[in-house]
This record gives sequence, structure tokens and C-alpha cells, in this order.
Amino acid sequence: MAIHKLKIDSKYFDAVRKGFKTFEIRKNDRNFEVGDKLILQEYDREKQVCTGYELLAFVTYITNFAQKMDYVVMAIRVNRPKLNQ
Repeated sequence: MAIHKLKIDSKYFDAVRKGFKTFEIRKNDRNFEVGDKLILQEYDREKQVCTGYELLAFVTYITNFAQKMDYVVMAIRVNRPKLNQ
């Protein structure tokens, strides 16, 4: 199990945060595996900086079906802290 820090555009970060986007498509230059942790760092493309907001996600499934060469689709589950504990 590895930990990967990945920049993600603000509009996609928000979709992941809200639970609408449950996957990431990435070049598999890091040898992603099921069980890996992804630290998704919100990236402001206009300012070309990370905003400081992050989400922790876990890779639950990986496939390269119908992808460009060396790319994979990763199903992800965001770690959501439980409230009122």
C-alpha cells in the first residue's frame, strides 16, 4: 500500500468532495494498486497553485479497460470523518 499526493483541478475536487465523482483517471506512472491512499490536493488552474484543501481517498478498484496507453481508471472512496463522536 502506497500513499500518493495528486493535484486535482478545483471543479473535480469539488465533485469528489460532494460524492458525485467516485473515480480518477490517471497515467499509471506510479504503479497504482488497490488499497493505495490518495491525498487529493485541490489545484487552482488559473492561479497555478494548490489551495491548501485536501481529501484522503482510498483506491478500491483499478482497470485500464478502454483507456489510453498507460492510463488507468481508479474507483475511489473518500475518507469522511464521522460527526458527533
